Order: sequence, then C-alpha cells, then structure tokens
Amino acid sequence: MVEAYQRFSDYLRNEKHYSEQTVTAYLTDLKQFIQFMDDVGILSFNDVTYRDIRLYLGELYEKKLSRHSVGRHLSSLRAAFQYFMAEGIISDNPFIYIKTAKAEKRLPSFFYESELQPIFDSFTERTPLALRDRALFEFMYATGARVSECTGLTLHALDMTTGIVSLHGKGNKDRYVPFGSFCQEALSDYFDIGRPELTQDDDEQHVFLNYRGEPLTSQGVSYILNQIIKRSASNLSIHPHKLRHSFATHLLDHGADIRTVQELLGHSSLSTTQIYTHISNESLRKSYLEAFPRAKKH
Repeated sequence: MVEAYQRFSDYLRNEKHYSEQTVTAYLTDLKQFIQFMDDVGILSFNDVTYRDIRLYLGELYEKKLSRHSVGRHLSSLRAAFQYFMAEGIISDNPFIYIKTAKAEKRLPSFFYESELQPIFDSFTERTPLALRDRALFEFMYATGARVSECTGLTLHALDMTTGIVSLHGKGNKDRYVPFGSFCQEALSDYFDIGRPELTQDDDEQHVFLNYRGEPLTSQGVSYILNQIIKRSASNLSIHPHKLRHSFATHLLDHGADIRTVQELLGHSSLSTTQIYTHISNESLRKSYLEAFPRAKKH
C-alpha cells in the first residue's frame, strides 16, 4: 500500500499538476481510509469491497461530518481507486457502485460593497507592512486571485502600464486579468516605498513578502487578512476566498457577462461560475426587502 500511495502522490503532483494544498487534501483523505483499512484488517487496496466502503462512510457520518465533507472524502478516494485501477494495482473498483448523497448547496459568503468601504478607508498607515497589506487586499479583491496565485505571484507577471496581471492558476493554467486604478495605486506605493524596505535579496522576484523578506505563505495571507479586519474595527469574518467571491458577485451585480466572469476566475466549467448568479439574485432580494415599503409587513 505504501508504494501505491506514493505513486498516487506522484501522479497528482507531476501529471495532474495539482496545487500542494489540493494534493495534501487528497492524500489526507487517503491516509484516513488506509487507517480504517488497518483497523478492520484489510491488507491491500485490492481487498476493499463495497461493504467496507459503506462501513467507512457510516463511521464518517458518526463523526458528525456534513454531507459536503463526506462527499469530499468520496471524491478523493474515487480518484485514488480510479488511478489504482488504471495502473493495474487493483483488479476491481468498488467505488463505482457507491452513489454520493447530494450535498446541501451553500452559497459562498461575500462582502457587500458597503461593508468593504470601511476596510479600504482604514488603510492610512504608510509603513512597509501597512503598504503591503493594502496592496494585497486591493489586489485580491481587484483580480479575484486565489491565495496560491497571490503567494506565487512574481514581478514579471504584472504589467503596471496596462494594468494586466498573468495569474498562474489551477491545472497549471495561466490567465490574464485586468486590475483597476485603486489596485494600481496601492501596488505602486508598495513597490516604491514598502517592498524595498522588506526585501533582503535584490534577486527576490515574489511580489508579496513577509517582514523577513521571504514570500508570503497561505497561512501568512490568512493572518494578514484577519489583522486588516481587526484594524478596521469591523466585526465581519474573513477568509481569503471571501474576496474572490466578492469579486465575482460584484461584477455580476454591475452587469458583467457570466462568461467574462468565468474567464476572469479561471473556471474550466461555466456551471462552477453559475453559483455566483444565485448570490447576485440573493443580493437583489435582500436589497428589495430592505428598501421597498410594501415588501413585508412590519
């Protein structure tokens, strides 16, 4: 099993070109299943049966995992066993007989435009780290970039003259995304004043650096965003993807075509982007209920 696990790991990284976060998620789910196999005495992947999988799913539900989480486990294990089948590691794939319970659809959380303005207004300091924080926040909102795309962003990917950035996204795919004047100004201030004070190496090409002059990590980005919210005296919650969700939602709210939004987000499937049309409609409904005098009884 150790060899099969390692081969699957290499396949995800070298052939599928998944991000390290995605690879970790797949392998964590597979490790958990291997632990279950050890606990019940299953010696190899080829010995796993339909009944074993049902028993495993039952254990996940007993741990109070949501249908969404169980579905994610199943997705990881299906991918692993499909790979094992293709490579001849197993002779039968019991996961083809397992149907996934439909997960409850959750609308991604996002900021209303009125909620974002106090955060933008809070960027008043001119220290190197404060200028970096403002540039990072403006960039994530202006481009809808994923965290991994921000941490991996290099100087040559930014064209400050045209206001275009080349983002290296999922599946090793690149896309071009414009950014507006507010983001451009924040980046310029960071490059002129903030970043030169942070960098310890003239050859360092990453855009966003920590206080030691090293490239930011995903954990670092999350920490910075939380600190920004605290400094703005807001009681809102934030996570990196919330800015991406806000980017897509606000584009649609202001009349952007859904296929344009799909292209800007780097979604391979339009159905993935369509979730934001539901958010946009919900935003309209909320505004209507709050503003129209006969929307509801008082």
